[in-house]
Amino acid sequence: MEILIFVILVATAMIMEFIDAGLGMGYGTVLTPLLLSFDFSPVVVVPAVLFSQAMGGTIASIFHHRFCNVNFKPKTTNLQKIKNGLKKYGMVDSFKRGIPKDLKVVFAITFLGVIATVIGAFTAINIPKWLLKGYIGVIVLVIGFLLMSRKKFRFSWKKITCVGILASFNKGISGGGFGPVTTGGQVVAGNNYKNSIGCTTLAEGPICIAGFLTYTFLNGLTNYDLITALSIGAFLGAPLGAALTSRLNGNRIRIVLSIIIILLGGWTIIKLLM
Repeated sequence: MEILIFVILVATAMIMEFIDAGLGMGYGTVLTPLLLSFDFSPVVVVPAVLFSQAMGGTIASIFHHRFCNVNFKPKTTNLQKIKNGLKKYGMVDSFKRGIPKDLKVVFAITFLGVIATVIGAFTAINIPKWLLKGYIGVIVLVIGFLLMSRKKFRFSWKKITCVGILASFNKGISGGGFGPVTTGGQVVAGNNYKNSIGCTTLAEGPICIAGFLTYTFLNGLTNYDLITALSIGAFLGAPLGAALTSRLNGNRIRIVLSIIIILLGGWTIIKLLM
């Protein structure tokens, strides 16, 4: 790969990760079709996007916690206290007492989401691309309009889990569609705006790795330069995106999220019809 192309890819991934970490969406949803338009093969693009986003999401989640957008810190990391708690309360109650809500949301998204990602990756090989793109576009549009309507929903763990399964399936199919559904879906399901963005970035890690490993198992890896360039860019853009989230207020975030989600969903459908 030529050095100029490599630098352009790094800069593009950095910008997209800045947006993704800041607003909880956009990296795979925008970057995947962009790379495909430059004649990169889908079997090369999707795993590269998945791996680099796993790195970017993990780094961004650390900074989201540092900037107090979310709280991922367990009540204790002392092994003896954890052991005593397990004896006293049992596994389930100890988890409920010792794990903060934001980390529980991440677990709810990823627990079945990893399986959904693998299923999505296998499904992508056997389903027409136009059908997949249309499906994702419609889902994203619906969530965008729900956010725009300002309708309030009561938080529930069942809703969060369903959001995670749906978004992860999208990720496994196309490399994109995770952020808009997960972030917007959490808000629709009753979670806070900044918390939703921070939880999405952390959940991206295991979800993307599951998809990456599945694609690698099915097709192998052929373009290490692309993976390297995107990973460097994602690594650089992640802290900046978390800083952006910390500076936005709730009302602005909802407006921005709803507009971006509607645009992404609409663009997906428009490209399908072109």
